[in-house]
Amino acid sequence: MENVTLTINGQKVSAPAGSTVLKAARQAGIDIPTLCNHPALAPVGICRMCLVEVKGMPTFQPACTFLVNEGMEIQTESPPLVEARKFVLDMLFSERNHFCMYCEMSGDCELQSLGYRYGIDHWIYPTYTKRFPIDSSHKQLEMEHNRCVLCWRCVRSCAELTANHTLDLRKRGIDSMIHADSHVPFGESSCISCGGCAQICPTGAIFGKRSAFMGRGKQAEHVKSTCSRCSLGCGVEIYIRGGNVLRLEGDWDGPVNGGRLCQKGRFDPLNETRPRVTQPLLRRNGKMAPASWDEALQSVAAHLGNISAAEIGVLTSSGLTNEALYLLGKLFRQELRAANVGLGNKTAPKLMDKPRGTLADIATGDVILVVGADPVKDQPVASFLIKRAVDKGARLIVVDGPENGLAPFAHQRLEMDQIGNALEFAERAEHPVALYGAGLSQKAGEALKKLPAKAAVLPLEPGANTRAAAAFGFNNGFKPAAKFLFLLPGEENWDGREDLKKAGEKAFTVVQASFESSLTAKADVVLPMAIWSEREGTLTNTEGRVQKANPAVKPPAETKPDWEILSLLAHRLGKKLGASLDEVSARAAQELK
Repeated sequence: MENVTLTINGQKVSAPAGSTVLKAARQAGIDIPTLCNHPALAPVGICRMCLVEVKGMPTFQPACTFLVNEGMEIQTESPPLVEARKFVLDMLFSERNHFCMYCEMSGDCELQSLGYRYGIDHWIYPTYTKRFPIDSSHKQLEMEHNRCVLCWRCVRSCAELTANHTLDLRKRGIDSMIHADSHVPFGESSCISCGGCAQICPTGAIFGKRSAFMGRGKQAEHVKSTCSRCSLGCGVEIYIRGGNVLRLEGDWDGPVNGGRLCQKGRFDPLNETRPRVTQPLLRRNGKMAPASWDEALQSVAAHLGNISAAEIGVLTSSGLTNEALYLLGKLFRQELRAANVGLGNKTAPKLMDKPRGTLADIATGDVILVVGADPVKDQPVASFLIKRAVDKGARLIVVDGPENGLAPFAHQRLEMDQIGNALEFAERAEHPVALYGAGLSQKAGEALKKLPAKAAVLPLEPGANTRAAAAFGFNNGFKPAAKFLFLLPGEENWDGREDLKKAGEKAFTVVQASFESSLTAKADVVLPMAIWSEREGTLTNTEGRVQKANPAVKPPAETKPDWEILSLLAHRLGKKLGASLDEVSARAAQELK
């Protein structure tokens, strides 16, 4: 795309043709104030805060929607513009109750910041003239209509980013209000609790209940990391203050999610109620008792030293890091020769050596096949991407049962034995995309292999770090009939697993876990593991993208990261598999290539 040259505040600026004035200015480091605008949303020019003077134009123009032209001359802070912005702010402050002292967002509010910037220290027009309701019906979110500036950012986020279309505007003029569905309580609406509306709201109109009044964003430390709640690996920002996690927000620079998060990634990690395992436990005289790490590891090593490879069983969660899965495979599969090693969740069948598609392909797909996968349940952010593509005209073909969460949005739903009909759609499309999961039948898998080269084909793995677990050999099945069981539920809850209920009664059982459960209660040794916010390492998403998980808070004194526990055990057994995280990460990365 060709560049054009323009002048902003006397400064020569070069920008791609078709850019907006706002984008051109920001690329040049020139700040133009905004309120309704957000980089992740399409510009709409509602708030009029970004008005600029364009030489030759009779009126001010919104910088967020006005396109640049060759030779254009622009002023962004002239006295008439400043007066216009003050007028807009005076009107906004007069329309609702913006008494900052009692607002959750005071200190983080974009409207408040603009008020300070332009010296708004009193109300020009009457305010507090109308009382608006507060909707507290939602479990996670509060909707405070008195703080709303009608910027539509929440509505646009719900439509453009999540494609859920729960929020909209009702009534007119000063009575205008954001509402959910057909004006039902927020908590009874079709809201899927992704929290995107709260993250993108510029004021205190929608905010998370859990983190309310616990600290401003400027007072918190921000740590970028990777979500491990499913196999997508969405980018997250962890807000920490005083050693506590305040909230989770989507990383706008996240290559997978572009700022989107789902309930699993935003709220569920912070609403955990299970008691933590905070120290090693060892069964003594029939009862579990606290032990030192040295005692616990020695007990495990002693039992492993007196048992054959055929009598060992290992079952792991896919929530572990690449480093932990690498060490687990090296220690038990290669060093101890154990063959009975498995994964706690199913895997999507391997149809080709390397996937020939990415999640980004969904946006450009004109026909999207979803076969044997339910991303609404298992990978919610992927379902947002799919529904957004449908909004833009893509045809969705779901090959699965009627209970599939995407079935209501599908152009057609087919049973697995009707896969041939789905392939006909894909072959006629210009940019077909096929997403498949662990529910893919063998016949359907063989059919997908015949898709033309133009088709982007990608597995949607169940679990979290499933692709890495499979690469390290943990997808060959697991039989609980063993004399020595090494179970790694990590943060998962395996209390409902029938195959493990009786297995531990006859076997010496070691459980590496973060939370108390029926497994830890019946174990012989319990090794306490750090959780998602306390560990460092890497995760491989369903595309094969390796991403960093960073620690945000310190783990309880006696808990250790997943990889370190296995490294210590290997050392106790005389196996040198890597003593530092960097060393283990490098070895794991080499095997994942």
